[in-house]
Amino acid sequence: MSHALRHAVNCSILFTELPLLERPAAVREAGFEAVEFWWPFAAAVPSDREAEAFVSAVQDAGVQLVGLNFFAGDMPAGDRGVVSSPKRAGEFRDNVEATIGIGERLGCRAFNALYGNRDEDASDELAVENLGLAARAAARIDATVLLEPVSGAERYPLRTAADVLAVIDRVQVPNLGLLADLYHLAVNGDDVDRVIAEHTDRIAHVQIADAPGRNEPGTGTLPLDRQLAALESNGYAGWVALEYKPSTTTNDSFGWLPRERRGLPTS
Repeated sequence: MSHALRHAVNCSILFTELPLLERPAAVREAGFEAVEFWWPFAAAVPSDREAEAFVSAVQDAGVQLVGLNFFAGDMPAGDRGVVSSPKRAGEFRDNVEATIGIGERLGCRAFNALYGNRDEDASDELAVENLGLAARAAARIDATVLLEPVSGAERYPLRTAADVLAVIDRVQVPNLGLLADLYHLAVNGDDVDRVIAEHTDRIAHVQIADAPGRNEPGTGTLPLDRQLAALESNGYAGWVALEYKPSTTTNDSFGWLPRERRGLPTS
C-alpha cells in the first residue's frame, strides 16, 4: 500500500460474527483506532437505553467514531434511505436530532444520508430540503453530511459522483460532501480516476471494497492502492473506511493491511 491515509473499520459489515456492541472492542483488538456504523438501531429514534449502550460500547473500546449513517429504513428489506420519502419526512427529521446527538457525544464529524429509492412518491425537492436541514443540524457541531452513489440497488437514483454533486449543488450548504465509495463508483461504471482527478476537493469521506464481490482489497481487480495514493497526493487527508464483506473471518480479511499501518502503534 503506497499511501499513508488512516483506516477505519465499518462495524455494520465487518465483525458481523459478533454482537453489534462487541464489535468496537474487536476493532481495537485488531489494531485500528476508528470505526463507522450504518444506523445501528431498528427505529429512527432509539430508546435512551439503546443509545447509552451504543455510546458506551464505542467509548469503552477506546476507538473513535468517524462515520455514522442516518436512519435508512429497513436495509435488509431493500430500503436505501428515507431522505426523499414524503411518508417518512417526520421520521427523518426526528432521526437527525438523534443522530447528531449521538455523534456529538462521540466526537463524530461525518454523517451519511442515504438518498432513498426512486419510488412513486419520491421527491427530489423534499430531499434537498431534508439534506439542508440535516446539514444545518450537523453544522452545530462542525460536522459534515455525506451523500453517496450506491450500487446493487436498482431503484437508487444516485449512481455516479456527478449524480451526487448535482444534488449537493442544489442544496447549497457548505458542509455537504461526497462520500466516495470507490467500490460503488467502479461497479456503477463511473470513471473513478477522473472523479479523483477533478473532485478530490469535494470528497469528504472515502470507503473501499474490491470488485467483483465487494470483498477485501486484493480479492478483485480494482486499483485501490493507486487510487488512494492519487487521493492523498491531491490533498485528501480524511479517513478511508473498510466497508467490505470479508471473504473469510474478519480478522483474516485484514491480512492485506500490515498491523503497523492500521492506526495503533504496535507494542
